[in-house]
Amino acid sequence: MNEDFFQGYKGPALQALKKYNVRVWGQATIETSRGNFVGTILPRSENDDDKHIVLKIPTGYNVGIDVGTLISMQETGYKKASYKIPEKEFPYTKGLPRVKLIGTGGTIASRLDYRTGAVIPAFSPGELYGAVPELADICNLTTEKVFAVFSENMGPEQYKQLAVAIGKEIENGIDGIVIGHGTDTLHHTAAALTYMIKDPPVPVVLVGSQRSSDRPSSDAALNLMHACYASGHGNIAEVMVCMFGPTSDEYGMLHRGTRVRKMHSSYRSTFRTIGDIPLATVTTRGVESIKKNYKARRKDTKVTILPYFEEKVAILYYYPNMYPDMVDSLVDNGYKGIVIAGTGLGHVNKPLYPALERAHKKGVAVYMTVQTLWGYVQMFVYETGREMMALGVVPAGNMLPEVAWVKLGWALGQTQDLEEVKKIMLAPMNDDITPREPYNGYLVYQGGVPEVEDFIRRFRK
Repeated sequence: MNEDFFQGYKGPALQALKKYNVRVWGQATIETSRGNFVGTILPRSENDDDKHIVLKIPTGYNVGIDVGTLISMQETGYKKASYKIPEKEFPYTKGLPRVKLIGTGGTIASRLDYRTGAVIPAFSPGELYGAVPELADICNLTTEKVFAVFSENMGPEQYKQLAVAIGKEIENGIDGIVIGHGTDTLHHTAAALTYMIKDPPVPVVLVGSQRSSDRPSSDAALNLMHACYASGHGNIAEVMVCMFGPTSDEYGMLHRGTRVRKMHSSYRSTFRTIGDIPLATVTTRGVESIKKNYKARRKDTKVTILPYFEEKVAILYYYPNMYPDMVDSLVDNGYKGIVIAGTGLGHVNKPLYPALERAHKKGVAVYMTVQTLWGYVQMFVYETGREMMALGVVPAGNMLPEVAWVKLGWALGQTQDLEEVKKIMLAPMNDDITPREPYNGYLVYQGGVPEVEDFIRRFRK
């Protein structure tokens, strides 16, 4: 066979493909000592090892077949894939809302070049129309890539740039904003933008995808359609996260930017509102509000942008037997704020007390949250809590640890006065602190018990 049929393969893996006359992009049935597999042979990156054959199975997942386990392999079909993303001119439709999609580096629509491992993004309006033509029925879309970073590399500088860019679009009269973002730190950015963009008159919707567009189970296209609909047609003018609702394709969820968190590494329905209920559900036909207390869309173009952030702020996740040098090292390295994710109602061990007192005396703002995520810091209940408050530790209600980190950085970016910081931190903003959690704001049920299994049988599709 021509060497072009074995893209990227070498060594034992290449010899195995040649032995069984199976090509890259060939549909193959493979028998191994570990079981049988059916799927499409994918190219190998030049930098990968030479002992595995990569197979895309029907579920969309890729598996590596160790050639040492091969018993037989047969090619049953062949269809070479194309990496090129189709591009068509995005049509303008009178009467549809104008939506601006701002890119940060997350690829909401993309294809994967399996030879190099590189993601080929679809981002221009024409590329997005070619990949998701349904968008043209939802809005008149324009795009701008503000920067291109993986979500783990997002930080204060990017938050500030995004806030300023969004402010300019709002002042220019855009009907809605969508931000394409990687999912890993999407909730951090949502919180930051909530604080930096004060009272936007239009929806600001962050969206990502858990599974790439080349997979049959991808959530990319539907998430993007839902986000564009919520942004262009929805009446909720807040910073929100739009991602899958249930594991089915029925609807998406709109979550408030200060109460949302990524809760699973791979599920499409990974984003959940914590300590409250979501804002709304969204489909390509409408937005149905769940909460009634939200900020409604306005017709003006007024917005206040507050792009401030002190970078020397840390989250300290408490664990048993933590030594005081953990706190001391942060103070010695010039940190201005510390958010503690404490146990239970907001506790740490007594050996940390002297370090916390030293931090307070040096002007470091220290706030307590709970690592349980659900529930409130209650530092008046036990002696431990009262002692820590006397040392200068401030309870942060039911603010999520990541949200408290973002808000403390934002507050310290405006003032170093600890009393002023406290006023900012404890003033509720977009439900980052709520007076109570609703009875249905905490639903974490375990499989296996009869009533839960009965519920799953009735509703799982």
